[in-house]
Amino acid sequence: MTREELHLLKHPIGELEISDTISKAQISDWITTIEQFPEAVESLTRDLSNEQLNWVYRPDGWTIKQVVHHCSDSHMNSIIRFKLALTEDTPTIKPYFEDRWAKLVDGNTNDLKNSLMLLKGLHAKLTLVLRSLSADDLKRDYIHPEHGKRFNLEQTICIYAWHSRHHLAHIRQALNHKGKF
Repeated sequence: MTREELHLLKHPIGELEISDTISKAQISDWITTIEQFPEAVESLTRDLSNEQLNWVYRPDGWTIKQVVHHCSDSHMNSIIRFKLALTEDTPTIKPYFEDRWAKLVDGNTNDLKNSLMLLKGLHAKLTLVLRSLSADDLKRDYIHPEHGKRFNLEQTICIYAWHSRHHLAHIRQALNHKGKF
């Protein structure tokens, strides 16, 4: 497999791009994507066998079940980042080792029920918060020490909408290829 083919498998919807100019319409669309994400994941994974849950989306990639469990972990961190930015002055967030978390027992169970339930609750709360943000709130920011830069909340909405679509594409990719790479 070529480098380019591997890159496309890793980034099936393309790499994250954040525009310097973000419209209200874009923010609204991104919030809708975030809101609908848990149902989309559940719809894709509802009837999967244990064998299918263990299919990978690319060589050396995560299994479908690891992707789902990762999303609940990641989006749990996301709501904390939003709330920190809304309640503190430019807080520094705590990054975590996603790859290490994916290897823990809760990231490898074939039972998706708890992660799906967590995603539904998190996204309901997050959507409520996001729809309430004022123009000033959207400009509030936090520092991500891993990247050494600030992210404002409108950029962060973009990031998590992209993240949702990105991992839905990974699940579809694993299913389309039947986990064979």
